[in-house]
Amino acid sequence: MGLQVGIVGTGAFSQSFIPLFKAHPQVERVVLCDLEEEKRTAAAARFQISDESPSLDALCDSSVDAVCLFTQNWLHGPQAVQSLEAGKHVYSAVPPGISVAEIENLVAAARSSSTVYMLGETSYYYPGVLYCREQYARGAFGRVVYGQAEYYHDWDHGLYDVARWRGGENWRETAGIPPMYYPTHSTSQVISVTGARMTRVSCQGFRDANDDGIYETNDWGNPFSNQSALYSMSDGSVCRTNEFRRVGHPGCVRMGLQGTEGGFEQTAAGASWLRKDGTRVESLDDLLTCTGQPVPGSDAMGSDPMGKVTASDGTHLGASAVHPVERLPAAFAGLPNGHAGSHQFLVDDFLTACVNGTMPPNNAWDAARYMLPGLIAHESALHGGALLQVPDLGDPPDAG
Repeated sequence: MGLQVGIVGTGAFSQSFIPLFKAHPQVERVVLCDLEEEKRTAAAARFQISDESPSLDALCDSSVDAVCLFTQNWLHGPQAVQSLEAGKHVYSAVPPGISVAEIENLVAAARSSSTVYMLGETSYYYPGVLYCREQYARGAFGRVVYGQAEYYHDWDHGLYDVARWRGGENWRETAGIPPMYYPTHSTSQVISVTGARMTRVSCQGFRDANDDGIYETNDWGNPFSNQSALYSMSDGSVCRTNEFRRVGHPGCVRMGLQGTEGGFEQTAAGASWLRKDGTRVESLDDLLTCTGQPVPGSDAMGSDPMGKVTASDGTHLGASAVHPVERLPAAFAGLPNGHAGSHQFLVDDFLTACVNGTMPPNNAWDAARYMLPGLIAHESALHGGALLQVPDLGDPPDAG
């Protein structure tokens, strides 16, 4: 029998994932859960799902095997712990928690549970990150010297609507959350490539003066719309991350990595592989562009070079040439695949781990190493850039 999966939260982001969970060959039944009945029933009708649950409490008391959290981002930590303690597998949208205590509780719950926890960190499958992981495994970087990663998302690019959706009538009170409380898109890029963890941090914040008042008074006591952190890494390298919400930029999630032998650079103009001898600067734009990739063996593999872009089926939408689409279920062809080709891989990672009882990538210990550096960075910024230690919660039990 297949898995029974409960999806908690039926907003816009969740609706990009509902078709994937429903279509996956390891899933027998999907249950939609939302406190707002109108939203829940509308989503059920849209996706032709007959089973609904009125609350996470009810879902945890039900027969579902897995709980997938697409709720407000400050709720994820406690909800994940509740679900793990109820014996459910947990898939959580980012962030995994918003305090050191929440992350400690999450790792403790994952350690004591026989079920799977996985963070749905989209950056893990961004094309540039996949490329760098392969280059790092080949030794092409040499010894890593410096990494950088950033998430630029200005408020004018849809964030007001997201904040109103999440926060309701008093949305400004929750909207001013510190940028470094949402660091995992940035930190995960470098950490997932090199395996090094962040050990110390000094962070500076940009004090916002916009007349929308988001960073004047908020639940977080946070005055910063932009934050920049500089980290010492456990492999001896240095890493810088930026989390900007007020910036004249079209928006990005990107990374750069410099080693003693080679380097990867990514800008708004494109991505390149660099060699120190200067013999060649290799453009990676065609390799990393997410135009879609045909399912191996499908009709879209034919001679038409536009087939991979235009096919309505037989195609893994939004994937690049570096995405290993051969491992994805054929049932995902033509279905949504957002955030630079990551969604389909994350869903498959999670469900495969649930069925096989294996430790997935982006597990609770990975999530802690992605999240804790941001939490400590914010404390540093509040204290004028003080150099602070980043705690570490160790490796997963099977990591030796």
